[in-house]
Amino acid sequence: MSDYTKECTAASRSGAKYKCYLFFKRAFDIVSSGFMLLLLSWLFLILAIAVKCSDGGSVFYRHPRVGKGGKDIFIPKFRSMKRDADKLEDMLTPEQLEQYRREYKIDNDPRVTGVGHFLRKTSLDELPQLWSIFKGDLSVVGPRPLMRDELKEKYGDEAEKLLSVKPGLIGWWAANGRSNCTYESGERQRLELYYVDHCSAWFDIKIIFKTIGTVLRGDGAQ
Repeated sequence: MSDYTKECTAASRSGAKYKCYLFFKRAFDIVSSGFMLLLLSWLFLILAIAVKCSDGGSVFYRHPRVGKGGKDIFIPKFRSMKRDADKLEDMLTPEQLEQYRREYKIDNDPRVTGVGHFLRKTSLDELPQLWSIFKGDLSVVGPRPLMRDELKEKYGDEAEKLLSVKPGLIGWWAANGRSNCTYESGERQRLELYYVDHCSAWFDIKIIFKTIGTVLRGDGAQ
């Protein structure tokens, strides 16, 4: 990010309007995530039992990611992969391994369990992140949190810009089809950085409603 861009960004985010936006965004995060945690407590229990019964492994998976300002955070999910899924060389073909290193995702990932396929298709594996929103590591809306190597490799000089806002459970990239917008094409980076430049209350509302449609259609889910 150039010095000029940094100065423009800093100026646009030092005003009362932006501070007011951040205040109400955080208030919305706390109220909405707290409400959903209570409302969906029964579903958490059912999904936890389903994951545990699938192969006897742990229910949750905590993955290290990078938060706002470069802070280390851990993102919880319902575990959708087989045990020892981190042993990539043992579980993936050379072609799959190459795709993972290119996109940090794999088509028809063989590591995903039967229950995991359902959780991913419906995005229910993401539900534990409501707790991350409640405690302030994530926001409801924002760029998806990335691994540190992924951030450096895919965003380079733009990494600092991406980290200038809090990552989110949903975002402009995710709302536009997730896996259909790839790193290789540059579309994922473009969409995430577009949000950073244009984040506002109305844009957040648009993303929320667009994401509902995307999830219901199953667009880009793997």
